[in-house]
Parts: sequence; C-alpha cells; structure tokens
Amino acid sequence: MKRGLIVDDATVMRMRLRDILQTRYEVVGEAENGQKAVELYGNLKPDFVTMDITMAEMNGMDALKSLIAKFPDAKIVMVSAMGQKAMVFEALGQGARDFIIKPFEPDRVLMAIDRLFE
Repeated sequence: MKRGLIVDDATVMRMRLRDILQTRYEVVGEAENGQKAVELYGNLKPDFVTMDITMAEMNGMDALKSLIAKFPDAKIVMVSAMGQKAMVFEALGQGARDFIIKPFEPDRVLMAIDRLFE
C-alpha cells in the first residue's frame, strides 16, 4: 500500500484529507507547516505528499523547493485555495506533480494521487 504525508496548517483539512486518502492509501504522517513536513519526509520516506501552499513558519512553496532539492523523485501534490492560480503554476514549474483546489471533492483527491503511480 502506498504511504502518504499530509501537510496543512488547518486541522480540519488534515482530517478531511486523511478520511479521503485512507480509503485507498496509508497516511503515515501529518504536519502543520512546511518545516515539519521536510523533517517528517526525511524520516518517514512517504510515497507521496499533499502540500498546502499557505502556512506559517515555512509555506508550501518553500517546502516544495526544499523537498525537491533533497529528494528529486518526491511526488508532491499541492493543495490550494481558489485564488492561488499563479502559485499553482509556479509550484508545477518547481516540481509539484499535480494540484487540488479547496474545497476538494474526494474523487478529485484520489484521482490526483492515483495518477502519481500510473
């Protein structure tokens, strides 16, 4: 079973993503900011990451850049609010594999993660 790391500063969003992902994947960790995500990734070695863009301490863009620099094969799906289209395109250019727009539909989340492993 593929293993994932959920990164979002909102507890309710992490819970929602966990509920969706656990129907098909194992969630091995959660982080509330990018700094913790980078630390956890090195320890847990997940198969994929869902990464919120806007977070305190270290935002998702900086965490994405850090993870891709250290782990070029990292499979990261960005999670963003509706008004962050420019950041989504920047993230894709920096190595993110896909994106999910909040509020998200379970089918869209699972489709984004499934495509990582096709």
